[in-house]
Amino acid sequence: MYVIMDERPMVTDGYVASFSREGVSAVGLRATDFKGWLQTAREPDLDAVQGFLLGDCEQRPALPELIQKRSRAPIIAMIETRCLTETLDLFTAGIDDVVRKPVHVREIMARTESVWRRSQRSTAKAVMDRTARLKVYFDGRDPDIDGETIALPRRERQILELLIRNRGRRLTKEQVFNAVYGAFSSDVDESVVESHISKLRKKLREKLSFDPIEVRRYLGYAFVS
Repeated sequence: MYVIMDERPMVTDGYVASFSREGVSAVGLRATDFKGWLQTAREPDLDAVQGFLLGDCEQRPALPELIQKRSRAPIIAMIETRCLTETLDLFTAGIDDVVRKPVHVREIMARTESVWRRSQRSTAKAVMDRTARLKVYFDGRDPDIDGETIALPRRERQILELLIRNRGRRLTKEQVFNAVYGAFSSDVDESVVESHISKLRKKLREKLSFDPIEVRRYLGYAFVS
Protein backbone atom coordinates (compact mmCIF):
# COMPACT_ATOMS: atom_id res chain seq x y z
CA MET A 1 0.00 0.00 0.00
CA TYR A 2 1.19 3.51 -0.85
CA VAL A 3 0.21 6.61 1.11
CA ILE A 4 0.02 9.81 -0.93
CA MET A 5 -0.01 13.18 0.85
CA ASP A 6 -0.86 16.43 -0.93
CA GLU A 7 -3.03 19.44 -0.16
CA ARG A 8 -4.77 19.11 -3.54
CA PRO A 9 -7.39 16.34 -3.82
CA MET A 10 -6.93 16.22 -7.58
CA VAL A 11 -3.32 15.13 -7.01
CA THR A 12 -4.05 12.47 -4.41
CA ASP A 13 -7.08 11.18 -6.30
CA GLY A 14 -5.08 11.03 -9.52
CA TYR A 15 -2.26 8.99 -8.03
CA VAL A 16 -4.59 6.70 -6.12
CA ALA A 17 -6.35 5.96 -9.43
CA SER A 18 -3.02 5.40 -11.20
CA PHE A 19 -1.84 2.95 -8.55
CA SER A 20 -5.20 1.19 -8.75
CA ARG A 21 -4.77 0.70 -12.50
CA GLU A 22 -1.49 -1.08 -11.72
CA GLY A 23 -3.27 -3.27 -9.20
CA VAL A 24 -1.62 -1.59 -6.21
CA SER A 25 -3.60 -0.29 -3.24
CA ALA A 26 -3.12 3.35 -2.26
CA VAL A 27 -4.75 6.00 -0.10
CA GLY A 28 -4.61 9.79 -0.44
CA LEU A 29 -4.54 12.17 2.54
CA ARG A 30 -4.24 15.91 3.10
CA ALA A 31 -1.41 17.11 5.32
CA THR A 32 -3.52 17.59 8.48
CA ASP A 33 -5.23 14.22 8.03
CA PHE A 34 -1.89 12.58 7.25
CA LYS A 35 -0.26 13.69 10.50
CA GLY A 36 -3.26 12.58 12.53
CA TRP A 37 -3.34 9.17 10.85
CA LEU A 38 0.43 8.73 11.24
CA GLN A 39 0.25 9.39 14.97
CA THR A 40 -2.71 7.08 15.64
CA ALA A 41 -2.34 4.29 13.05
CA ARG A 42 -1.94 0.75 14.34
CA GLU A 43 1.35 -1.09 13.75
CA PRO A 44 -0.19 -3.56 11.22
CA ASP A 45 -1.46 -0.60 9.17
CA LEU A 46 1.95 1.08 9.17
CA ASP A 47 3.71 -2.18 8.33
CA ALA A 48 1.49 -2.41 5.26
CA VAL A 49 2.91 0.81 3.80
CA GLN A 50 5.26 0.13 0.90
CA GLY A 51 6.11 3.79 0.42
CA PHE A 52 5.13 7.35 1.30
CA LEU A 53 4.65 9.81 -1.55
CA LEU A 54 4.76 13.42 -0.34
CA GLY A 55 3.41 16.14 -2.56
CA ASP A 56 3.22 19.86 -1.96
CA CYS A 57 2.47 21.25 1.50
CA GLU A 58 4.12 23.71 3.89
CA GLN A 59 4.79 21.04 6.52
CA ARG A 60 6.59 18.65 4.16
CA PRO A 61 10.16 19.26 5.46
CA ALA A 62 9.05 18.20 8.95
CA LEU A 63 7.22 15.05 7.87
CA PRO A 64 10.17 12.66 7.24
CA GLU A 65 11.21 12.76 10.90
CA LEU A 66 7.65 12.03 12.00
CA ILE A 67 7.35 9.16 9.52
CA GLN A 68 10.66 7.60 10.48
CA LYS A 69 9.62 7.42 14.12
CA ARG A 70 6.84 5.00 13.17
CA SER A 71 7.76 3.44 9.83
CA ARG A 72 10.79 2.30 7.88
CA ALA A 73 9.05 2.61 4.49
CA PRO A 74 10.78 4.73 1.83
CA ILE A 75 9.76 8.39 1.54
CA ILE A 76 9.61 9.98 -1.91
CA ALA A 77 8.91 13.67 -2.49
CA MET A 78 7.26 15.04 -5.64
CA ILE A 79 8.28 18.50 -6.84
CA GLU A 80 6.70 20.71 -9.49
CA THR A 81 9.86 22.03 -11.15
CA ARG A 82 13.54 21.17 -10.96
CA CYS A 83 15.14 23.25 -8.22
CA LEU A 84 18.52 22.34 -6.76
CA THR A 85 17.93 24.20 -3.49
CA GLU A 86 14.56 22.56 -2.89
CA THR A 87 15.93 19.12 -3.75
CA LEU A 88 18.89 19.47 -1.40
CA ASP A 89 16.64 20.74 1.38
CA LEU A 90 14.37 17.71 0.97
CA PHE A 91 17.27 15.27 1.14
CA THR A 92 18.57 17.08 4.22
CA ALA A 93 15.13 16.71 5.81
CA GLY A 94 15.33 12.93 5.42
CA ILE A 95 13.58 12.30 2.10
CA ASP A 96 14.87 9.13 0.41
CA ASP A 97 14.27 10.23 -3.19
CA VAL A 98 12.91 13.20 -5.14
CA VAL A 99 10.97 13.03 -8.41
CA ARG A 100 9.52 15.70 -10.64
CA LYS A 101 5.88 15.55 -11.70
CA PRO A 102 4.45 14.17 -13.81
CA VAL A 103 5.93 10.79 -12.90
CA HIS A 104 4.49 7.39 -13.73
CA VAL A 105 3.58 5.22 -10.74
CA ARG A 106 5.74 2.41 -12.13
CA GLU A 107 8.77 4.67 -11.77
CA ILE A 108 7.69 5.48 -8.21
CA MET A 109 7.41 1.75 -7.46
CA ALA A 110 10.85 1.08 -8.95
CA ARG A 111 12.44 3.91 -6.98
CA THR A 112 10.77 2.72 -3.79
CA GLU A 113 12.08 -0.80 -4.24
CA SER A 114 15.55 0.60 -4.92
CA VAL A 115 15.48 2.29 -1.52
CA TRP A 116 14.29 -0.94 0.12
CA ARG A 117 17.11 -2.91 -1.52
CA ARG A 118 19.77 -0.47 -0.38
CA SER A 119 18.51 -0.53 3.19
CA GLN A 120 18.52 -4.34 3.31
CA ARG A 121 21.60 -5.09 1.19
CA SER A 122 23.65 -6.57 4.02
CA THR A 123 20.85 -8.94 4.96
CA ALA A 124 20.24 -9.97 1.36
CA LYS A 125 23.88 -10.95 0.81
CA ALA A 126 23.73 -13.44 3.64
CA VAL A 127 20.66 -15.31 2.39
CA MET A 128 20.80 -15.25 -1.39
CA ASP A 129 22.39 -18.69 -2.01
CA ARG A 130 19.37 -20.96 -2.23
CA THR A 131 17.02 -18.41 -3.75
CA ALA A 132 19.41 -16.78 -6.23
CA ARG A 133 17.61 -18.63 -9.03
CA LEU A 134 14.46 -16.63 -8.26
CA LYS A 135 14.43 -13.12 -9.69
CA VAL A 136 11.72 -10.65 -8.69
CA TYR A 137 11.40 -7.28 -10.45
CA PHE A 138 9.07 -5.22 -8.19
CA ASP A 139 7.81 -3.21 -11.19
CA GLY A 140 4.73 -5.11 -12.29
CA ARG A 141 6.55 -7.86 -14.19
CA ASP A 142 6.20 -11.51 -13.25
CA PRO A 143 9.19 -13.14 -11.53
CA ASP A 144 11.36 -15.74 -13.21
CA ILE A 145 13.25 -18.81 -12.07
CA ASP A 146 16.32 -19.90 -14.04
CA GLY A 147 15.32 -17.34 -16.68
CA GLU A 148 11.83 -18.82 -17.14
CA THR A 149 8.95 -16.46 -16.42
CA ILE A 150 6.55 -17.66 -13.75
CA ALA A 151 3.10 -16.26 -14.51
CA LEU A 152 1.45 -15.28 -11.25
CA PRO A 153 -1.92 -13.67 -10.54
CA ARG A 154 -1.46 -10.08 -9.39
CA ARG A 155 -2.13 -10.77 -5.70
CA GLU A 156 0.27 -13.71 -5.55
CA ARG A 157 2.98 -11.63 -7.19
CA GLN A 158 2.41 -8.79 -4.72
CA ILE A 159 2.58 -11.19 -1.77
CA LEU A 160 5.84 -12.66 -3.08
CA GLU A 161 7.31 -9.17 -3.48
CA LEU A 162 6.18 -8.24 0.03
CA LEU A 163 7.73 -11.33 1.61
CA ILE A 164 11.02 -10.88 -0.24
CA ARG A 165 11.14 -7.19 0.68
CA ASN A 166 10.82 -8.31 4.31
CA ARG A 167 13.10 -11.32 3.88
CA GLY A 168 13.62 -13.16 7.17
CA ARG A 169 10.98 -11.12 8.96
CA ARG A 170 7.73 -12.80 9.93
CA LEU A 171 4.54 -11.10 8.74
CA THR A 172 1.11 -11.83 10.12
CA LYS A 173 -1.90 -12.55 7.95
CA GLU A 174 -3.23 -9.09 8.80
CA GLN A 175 0.00 -7.42 7.71
CA VAL A 176 -0.01 -9.28 4.39
CA PHE A 177 -3.67 -8.47 3.82
CA ASN A 178 -3.21 -4.77 4.58
CA ALA A 179 -0.18 -4.50 2.30
CA VAL A 180 -1.91 -6.17 -0.65
CA TYR A 181 -5.52 -5.03 -0.28
CA GLY A 182 -4.99 -1.81 1.68
CA ALA A 183 -5.38 -1.06 5.36
CA PHE A 184 -8.70 0.66 4.64
CA SER A 185 -10.24 -2.25 2.69
CA SER A 186 -13.37 -3.77 4.21
CA ASP A 187 -14.98 -5.61 1.29
CA VAL A 188 -12.57 -8.60 1.25
CA ASP A 189 -12.07 -11.14 4.03
CA GLU A 190 -8.57 -11.64 5.46
CA SER A 191 -8.83 -15.39 4.94
CA VAL A 192 -8.17 -14.87 1.23
CA VAL A 193 -4.48 -14.46 2.15
CA GLU A 194 -4.24 -18.14 3.13
CA SER A 195 -5.50 -19.22 -0.28
CA HIS A 196 -3.12 -16.91 -2.16
CA ILE A 197 -0.09 -18.07 -0.18
CA SER A 198 -1.00 -21.75 -0.47
CA LYS A 199 -1.12 -21.46 -4.28
CA LEU A 200 2.07 -19.38 -4.38
CA ARG A 201 4.01 -21.89 -2.25
CA LYS A 202 2.96 -24.77 -4.49
CA LYS A 203 4.20 -22.98 -7.62
CA LEU A 204 7.52 -22.06 -6.03
CA ARG A 205 8.07 -25.58 -4.67
CA GLU A 206 7.54 -27.06 -8.13
CA LYS A 207 10.21 -24.80 -9.64
CA LEU A 208 12.72 -24.53 -6.78
CA SER A 209 12.33 -28.02 -5.31
CA PHE A 210 12.00 -26.50 -1.84
CA ASP A 211 9.58 -24.19 -0.07
CA PRO A 212 11.03 -20.69 0.45
CA ILE A 213 7.98 -19.51 2.41
CA GLU A 214 7.82 -20.58 6.02
CA VAL A 215 4.35 -20.71 7.55
CA ARG A 216 3.79 -20.74 11.30
CA ARG A 217 0.26 -21.07 12.52
CA TYR A 218 -0.90 -17.96 14.41
CA LEU A 219 2.53 -16.34 13.82
CA GLY A 220 2.49 -15.68 10.09
CA TYR A 221 4.71 -16.01 7.06
CA ALA A 222 8.38 -15.44 6.25
CA PHE A 223 10.52 -15.75 3.13
CA VAL A 224 13.58 -17.80 4.07
CA SER A 225 16.67 -19.13 2.27
